[in-house]
Amino acid sequence: MPDTAEPTRLLREAGLRVTRPRLEVLAAVHAHPHADTGTLLRAVRDALPSVSHQAVYDSLHTLTGAGLVRAIQPAGSATRYEGRVGDNHHHVVCRGCGAVADVDCAVGDTPCLHPSADHGFVLDEAEVVYWGRCPQCAAAPA
Repeated sequence: MPDTAEPTRLLREAGLRVTRPRLEVLAAVHAHPHADTGTLLRAVRDALPSVSHQAVYDSLHTLTGAGLVRAIQPAGSATRYEGRVGDNHHHVVCRGCGAVADVDCAVGDTPCLHPSADHGFVLDEAEVVYWGRCPQCAAAPA
């Protein structure tokens, strides 16, 4: 988040009340891309020590519903959150340590992949998760 006015503007434009927990959660998501709820709770508590786990969880749910935060859930992993929204990007996940990184859409507009059959659905997103080992895990002895 570039400045303190930006999160307030984003919340208001989304039709949400501006609350301290929402501001802190939004800031934490941008400061810690692909973080799980526990990591975000610790980050929010650094700025707002009395915040409850439920307030952080509710804020994440509200911000995700408003499209200000994106939730991703790689198979076998806790839900993670990121502030990169509004584009159709994908993720690469390390099988060793669970690190996650963004991967831009390879070709085309949203969705960047076109299925052989859409079964009547109006498609607006394609999700691809690449799996492998990050450089640190790949370099570690087996």
